[in-house]
Amino acid sequence: MLGVNLRPAVARFWAPVVRGLLRAGVTANTVTTIGTVGAVLSAAFGIGTGHLFWGAFAVTVFVLLDMLDGALARARGGGSVFGAVLDSTGDRAADAAIFGGLVWWFSGAGDNRLLVLLALLCLVLGVLTSYVKARAEGVGLSADVGIVERTERLILVLVGTGFSGLGIPYAVHVALWVLLVGSAVTVAQRFVAVRRESRGMQLPTRSSGEPTGRPAS
Repeated sequence: MLGVNLRPAVARFWAPVVRGLLRAGVTANTVTTIGTVGAVLSAAFGIGTGHLFWGAFAVTVFVLLDMLDGALARARGGGSVFGAVLDSTGDRAADAAIFGGLVWWFSGAGDNRLLVLLALLCLVLGVLTSYVKARAEGVGLSADVGIVERTERLILVLVGTGFSGLGIPYAVHVALWVLLVGSAVTVAQRFVAVRRESRGMQLPTRSSGEPTGRPAS
């Protein structure tokens, strides 16, 4: 998975910046918030208004802060539970804004219903990819597999969108088709992993007086 392989290089790249932020007293949660808000606004007012190249470029800049906040948290001795939840929520918000921007543009002035459908399907599969892993971790499993994780999703959609903004024909079409297939395979891989890891495991029995049935999702 590309995201895992990139982490050592990213850590080296951000090391001087992290040291400067530490001296300035900047927290990881502040970086997370700025990155999320910036990515959402860039997607909405850049990609969503048809400025595909500059919108994708601006989103990329703010998404890079997502790699910085983790390094900053580790440099401070480890992240907090609240910080982890904030980071994950920010990731989902930024992802939704990117695909939402594409849907908004191509359902209006961009006038391409196929791209609207592809963007929506990629958004749904991206959510499922993250949810399966989160739900698995909630019951003590990992499901840390898949050919397309968040890093790959962002590279595909932002590169395709940016190239489309430069006038390269079908760049965003190709990116979304590849992302669609890769995301579907990833969801399947994670379900297979959960099935394999959970073999023989049972959910805890509910105490008397509690409603029966599956736990809320």
